[in-house]
Amino acid sequence: MSEAGGRRPILTGGCQCGAVRYALYARPESVSVCHCRMCQKAVGQPFAVYAPVRLTDFAWTRGTPATFESSTAAARDFCAACGTPLTFRYFAKDLIDVTTGSLDRPAEAPPVIQYGIENRLPWLDRLNALPGEETLRADTPDYVRNLTSRQHPDQESEQPTA
Repeated sequence: MSEAGGRRPILTGGCQCGAVRYALYARPESVSVCHCRMCQKAVGQPFAVYAPVRLTDFAWTRGTPATFESSTAAARDFCAACGTPLTFRYFAKDLIDVTTGSLDRPAEAPPVIQYGIENRLPWLDRLNALPGEETLRADTPDYVRNLTSRQHPDQESEQPTA
């Protein structure tokens, strides 16, 4: 990955197909879980997890995301090709929040606070008690053997996958 202004990225990320990539040049602070209804709909999940950095510590490194102004106060960037939600940003702040699931190494951005808890789904507390399986263990060996992933790898590459 190229350096921006002589700085090396601390974290990188991007969409599922690889058409849009970004770099963070500082560690995210106050990574948060948001349970508000707008965030639930934006990511299609029970909650969103965001890792904020200053705009000066963020750069798009491949492609240009599509943008949806979800309110008069904020916008959300996403990949127009594969639909991956990538960022949330308030117009009046100098921060941009990347979705932690779009980071190449999401474990390096653990949340420290929750917002919108009035919309937190009541069954979330029971997740750890549910039985679990590894991703490919539930599938037949033939299915797994014939599976071809089109997902971009969790790293930089010369060209997007799709």
